[in-house]
Amino acid sequence: MEKVNIYLVDDHKLFREGLKLLLKNLDEVNEIWEAANGDEFLNDLKDRNPDLVLMDIEMPVLNGIDATRRALSQYPDMKIIALSMYGDEEYFQQIIEAGACGFLMKNSDFSEVKRAVTNVLQGNNYFTEEILYRLISKFKAKQILQAENEVTLSDREREVLVLICKGLSNQEIADKLFISKRTVDHHRASLMTKTNTNNAASLVVYAVKNKLVEI
Repeated sequence: MEKVNIYLVDDHKLFREGLKLLLKNLDEVNEIWEAANGDEFLNDLKDRNPDLVLMDIEMPVLNGIDATRRALSQYPDMKIIALSMYGDEEYFQQIIEAGACGFLMKNSDFSEVKRAVTNVLQGNNYFTEEILYRLISKFKAKQILQAENEVTLSDREREVLVLICKGLSNQEIADKLFISKRTVDHHRASLMTKTNTNNAASLVVYAVKNKLVEI
């Protein structure tokens, strides 16, 4: 992997400094920049070109959801992983709809942080299992029954969907299922059309919410 630039956006300086120190030990990391809130981050973007942003959700001045939405409206190829404290799962769907590629708990081991960074930089999504299980519990508790559940998927589409939810890239899915990448591209496009989602991250949320897959 080529050297990458990372931007940390979090209002807790101690957390930023600790994560920055750990990230600097990764061979693939070049520059690491910091901002204490979404507004500071957006104002600094014109002078920076981050490959990846680690974005806190709850911040003063401008929160991570709005900052993510505004940043991606200007730089649609930017990759953003949301950082969450316990209890922030209510914002999960909002940050994903804003365009984040992944969701990571702040109490994660650094090995998981490294895995999330690597996956997202390779074009995949990353959702910490803890937040997925909480979402499933939340949806079950509310007994969400929507017309969306009536989406009909083929057996192959379900296989592809499960692997997308596990964070595999199209090429990795193709290798695992012994089919061409073009076929996987077609299935992914079909899944998004059927579920009315516009990216893989929102597709994962839809799949979990509507019990199309078992996580």
